[in-house]
Order: sequence, then structure tokens, then C-alpha cells
Amino acid sequence: MLKLFLYREVTGDGYRSLTRHPELGDVFGLDQIPNESVISRTWRNRFDDDIRGYITASAHLLVREVHNEDLAVPEVRPLEEVKQSPEEGTGSAEDTTEFSYEEIYRTTRLAREHGFEPFDSERAQNATYEDTRFFELQPFIGMVGCGTPQGAARFKYRRGKEYGPHGDTHLRAVKQFDPEDLIEGFQQATERLLSVIQSESSFRRPVTVAIDITTIRYFGNVKGMLMVSGTKDGEDRAFRVARLAVVGWNIPLILAVEPVRESSSWDQNPPNRIHRVVRRLVQRAQEHVPIEMVLCDREFDSKAVYQTLSNHDVNYLIPKRVHSTEREIIETMEEDGQQVAVESANVHVDHGSHAIQFLYVPSTKGEGTAVFVTNLSVGPVEAEMFCRRYSRRWQIENEYKSIKNDFLAKTSSKDYRVRLFYFVFAVLLHNIWRLTDYLLKLVVGGEIDYAPVLTAGGCVELICSALIPPD
Repeated sequence: MLKLFLYREVTGDGYRSLTRHPELGDVFGLDQIPNESVISRTWRNRFDDDIRGYITASAHLLVREVHNEDLAVPEVRPLEEVKQSPEEGTGSAEDTTEFSYEEIYRTTRLAREHGFEPFDSERAQNATYEDTRFFELQPFIGMVGCGTPQGAARFKYRRGKEYGPHGDTHLRAVKQFDPEDLIEGFQQATERLLSVIQSESSFRRPVTVAIDITTIRYFGNVKGMLMVSGTKDGEDRAFRVARLAVVGWNIPLILAVEPVRESSSWDQNPPNRIHRVVRRLVQRAQEHVPIEMVLCDREFDSKAVYQTLSNHDVNYLIPKRVHSTEREIIETMEEDGQQVAVESANVHVDHGSHAIQFLYVPSTKGEGTAVFVTNLSVGPVEAEMFCRRYSRRWQIENEYKSIKNDFLAKTSSKDYRVRLFYFVFAVLLHNIWRLTDYLLKLVVGGEIDYAPVLTAGGCVELICSALIPPD
């Protein structure tokens, strides 16, 4: 088990993710990989503070060595996720373990109350089950890692036959949440979560945010599935949801989510242009916090997106697709022996215009030149350093890894309302986890950095417990 926890800390995998790799059992000398509950209880109850601290410190030292030596170990977590050693930081290795289980439980319950209260299915008051019963069941389904029917059956076994709803009942209740009302509920929940930390100076404003689109593969019949889009390769089908999240040295909360609807050959949907998705995400996020910088991936490389961000008075940094014009400039740079170049231009679209700059800098992924576009005035001297800010985008991709592995419940439902509810609920659980982790760091006076002191898998179990009222 010691080796298992060392591996988990090196890779950053959640408890559920470990159970998906039974081959690890042979590697670690186990008959099989234990389930999430056993792993969580072992970490909390069988290992004392010294052992947990030893595992964490050893794993983080190994992560730093892998990155410092530039070793090809793709499963190792990003360097920015690991804590500093006592010699590098200002605190001791024990700083993050000075809170009790009661403090964790109380803090989780506080975050939970702020997160779930805005959601209302508007079902009849005489309904057999209140909404809270479904909110109890949802994270439980995700925690046990099975489908809705099996998860509901196991929930009944744990809480009592009459306590929890049947799997079909759960799905029917989920469908009562109108997609627009669900997004609005998430908006209100985000505001309530942020209200807990609005007076904390360690939450830095304005914030840097990243925008990303999550693709959830769908393998069923697409007939009548108006929210199912084609994938880039044209072979598969998928639901798509956009997210906007805080990145950098801040509490990594996801501030806004937005379903992405695209026209497809099997429906009559008008295309949901990407700049409209960006506009809605930024508008919602700006209701909560001021935004200083927006980072997007190459999928958002369009003049309409540039102008949308400019119209909302935010700075942006976006990688540019390389076409003939960019290739010519790169060839000229190579002939002249230049590594960095800056080209000025202007954007002109129906809803405005503004000045932009194309930054040509050495690629961080190997040889060659990367091209970025920004609305800030950046000179050749600082261009390469400025573009390094784009590396903060890895955080939003890592957040989805936590959402998928630790919080997103499985479902085979063809109904988009169910798919969206499951995803939004998983994002909400992620935010509750991150808020709980942030508040615990404040309790012990620890450094407010990206690396969590409370694991996602452990937090899921606590959320389930905090939702269930005492007998």
C-alpha cells in the first residue's frame, strides 16, 4: 500500500483512477487494487501524520528530479503541482497536516452548503424524495464508479431501502433540471462559494483565466440528438461543454460552464459560433471577479474571438494557426538568424476593431517557432518571456483530469439534460473540493499554492458524508 500511495502522489491520480488499472496490483504486490473507500480509509486511518508526510515529501522530490533531469516519464504530474521542500519554502513539512478530521469535515460541509443550495428541480412539494436525496446519491454514484442503476442500488444498501431513490427515479429527477436553469444555478453557486473567500487577501485579483472545451464521447444513435456534435476527425460523436477557470497562483475554481451546440449533418441546428460561447463565459465570470488575462487554445484562434475579448476589456494570449503568411515570416526569421519577431496588425469585424500583435517565439515543445496573438503591446525583448504565461493553461486541462477521474459519474443516458447535469454537478464537486482545500490551508497558515493538501478522492467521500444527515 505504501508503494500504491507513492505512485498516486507522483502521478496525481485520484482514488477512482487507481482502481481502473488492475495491472498495478501485481506491480505493488497486491492481490487487487482496493476500491476508493478502502484506499481513502487506509490513508486517513492506518497512516499517521509522519508516514503521510514522508510519502508526500518523497513523491514530490521524485517529481522534481524527473522534471529537473528532463526524463521522459509522461505519467508524472506537472512540476507546478508539487509542494516546495522545507528548504525551498518558508514552512515546515508538517504545516499541511495540522488540521483534524473534524476540521476537514466541518469545512467540507460549509463548502457543500454554499454549493448545493442554489439548485432546485422545481418538482412538486409532495414528491417522495427531496432534491437533497438526489444530491446525496449523485456524488455517491461517482465515488463508487459504476452506472446509475448499480450506484442507486448500492446507495440503498448503505442508507436503507426506503431512503434513496431508484436509479430510474434519479434519472427522471435529473431531467427536471432545465439546462438554462442548471447553468444559472451553477452561476449562483459560484457566487456563494466565492463569497466565502472574498475578504481573503491571498485570493489575488484581477485573475488570469483559461478557457477550454471538454469533449465527452458519445457512441449511441445520433438520431434526434440535437446537442451531439461531430469530432475533429469526423469519425466520432460527442457532447461538448466549455469551461472558464482561474489559473496561476490562485485558488483554481471553475467560474463558468457553457454547453456548446454545433451544426451537424444529422440535425438542423444553426452553428453556435465559438465567439458567442466565449462571450457568455467571460460575461458570467466577470460577474464574480475582474479578469486581467484570458488564455485560450488554438481552437479559439479567430478574429471574432479576439474582438469579443477586446470588447470585454480583457487581455488575451492565444496560439495562432500557422498559414502561408506565418510560414513566410518564419522562413525569413530562419534566414536572418532571428529567434523572436513581433508583427503588428489590426482586427476589423462587424462588432468592432482593435490593434493586435503576432508574437513569433521559440517553441517550448521542441524545435521550431510558435506563433501567438495578443492585444497587448509587447516588444521583441520581452515577447518570449511574455508567451511563457501561456504555460499556465495546463492547469485547466489538469482540472478536467480531476473532474473526469474523481467527480464525474458514469451514465449511458442519451438525454442531453442528464449528460449536462452530471457534468455540471461534477464541476461543482470539483469547486467544493478546491474551496475546502483552500480553507484548510488558511486554518493551518499554509502556503496558498496550486498543490492540494486534501486529495480529490478523499474529498468525494467526505462530501458524501457531509450530505447525509446524521442518524
